[in-house]
Amino acid sequence: MSNIMIVTLQIEEVYQVHFNTLRQLYFPAHANYLDAHITLFHRLPIGESAIIAALRSAAERGPLILNVAGIVNFGKGVAYRLVSDELQKLHQQLQHMFDPWLTKQDRQPLRPHITVQNKVTSYKAEQLHQSLLQDFTPFDIQVTGLQTWRYLHGPWKALETFSFHK
Repeated sequence: MSNIMIVTLQIEEVYQVHFNTLRQLYFPAHANYLDAHITLFHRLPIGESAIIAALRSAAERGPLILNVAGIVNFGKGVAYRLVSDELQKLHQQLQHMFDPWLTKQDRQPLRPHITVQNKVTSYKAEQLHQSLLQDFTPFDIQVTGLQTWRYLHGPWKALETFSFHK
């Protein structure tokens, strides 16, 4: 079993359902084995007490507001672009605390997004991008916590949720 842990943001239920529905509509069924998610860290070791302590500490805050600012076509799929200075600060703080365990990918600046389509042709991605842009208006979503997952070489298994204090 994998010892890789992924850290994501937990979003309010109404928007979790909204983005899951978009994934069901537009993600190829054979590759859609995850719910919609916002990844903070892609590859941390499971079992490091300092990582869990840092996540617990980071959850001692109120909810975050993220602006769903746009829709991007990344060639083989489409994602919603998220913006939040507060999230960037939180991510940088966690990067500092997780420094000994970070991969090159997790050392990069955070570009938060929610992917609703992936693993399609560039033509299909452009079609969806144009379609979603027609009715798009920026909106805010609330982040209610941090979640950890065990990577299972495809699907993920939920480990722990660190809810933000209200």
